[in-house]
Amino acid sequence: MSLAAPWLLALLPLPLLLRWLLPPVVRPRAALDVPDHLLPHATPGSLPPLHRAPWLAAAAWVLLVVALAGPQVERQAQVVPASGRDIVLALDLSGSMEQADFTLDGQPVSRLDAVKRTARAFVQSRTGDRIGLVIFGGRAYVAAPLTFDLNAVVQAIDEAQIGVSGRGTAIADGLGLAIRRLQGSTSPGRVVVLLSDGVDTSGSVQAVDAARLAASHGLRIHTIALGPEDLETRPTARDAVDVATLRAVAETAGGALFRVRDTADLTAMAQALDRLEPSPGERPPLRYWRSLWIWPAMLCAACLMLAAIRRRE
Repeated sequence: MSLAAPWLLALLPLPLLLRWLLPPVVRPRAALDVPDHLLPHATPGSLPPLHRAPWLAAAAWVLLVVALAGPQVERQAQVVPASGRDIVLALDLSGSMEQADFTLDGQPVSRLDAVKRTARAFVQSRTGDRIGLVIFGGRAYVAAPLTFDLNAVVQAIDEAQIGVSGRGTAIADGLGLAIRRLQGSTSPGRVVVLLSDGVDTSGSVQAVDAARLAASHGLRIHTIALGPEDLETRPTARDAVDVATLRAVAETAGGALFRVRDTADLTAMAQALDRLEPSPGERPPLRYWRSLWIWPAMLCAACLMLAAIRRRE
């Protein structure tokens, strides 16, 4: 705690100084003539002087000076600017996401469950950014528009189920819809995070062409290739991820490719992505002063009211 104007405390001895410097107050004598036969029954009447309760006057003065000095305490606020990045997660919900080839806490889980856990943690760390969610399988749709309400995005991630958008892998459609959601944004940082574990089956538009469109609008695309097998090392493997296409998408749109084979890779990917796209939520908190003058002022008013009541008794 500190005082905004501590020099005002020099006013505390002012009443004593005035009492010492000023001449004593001469109380006027009664100006009413009373007959002699009524004088024994007459009693002088006046309001009790304030000096009968000197502690009330002293307390009121001290509290008033303290209030004028401006007591205040320092506070911190986690104020994050609302001009952060706009990030759209494009999440693959194709049928291959049912594969239980990941491990969490010693238990086998599906790719979708592992991704949900990582995506949830990533979104919750993006305080100050607007986050959106696009889900795609055989077709794509917006599960959560760009919003500062991170809890709503996390809920949309938790509610995502395989099959609601078909069981195919329309990477280009998901990527195109994410780009469309960011085209109208005026944010200085616009990013798409594309996660897929399969091969693009849309056929109408190539994913690399969509990446070129994103680059022309100043968008970055980071891609995450999920799954233990990929077409580069095992071309005949079932449910293998097309790493080459995802790498080309990331390179074309100025992003990075993350190869994720297990949950350890997922954690490392999230940390690396945070370094590439640092969150404004990591900025130092805002420090400010909270004024407390109202409390001594209220106590001063209470002392004066009590003194007035005592004078009327």
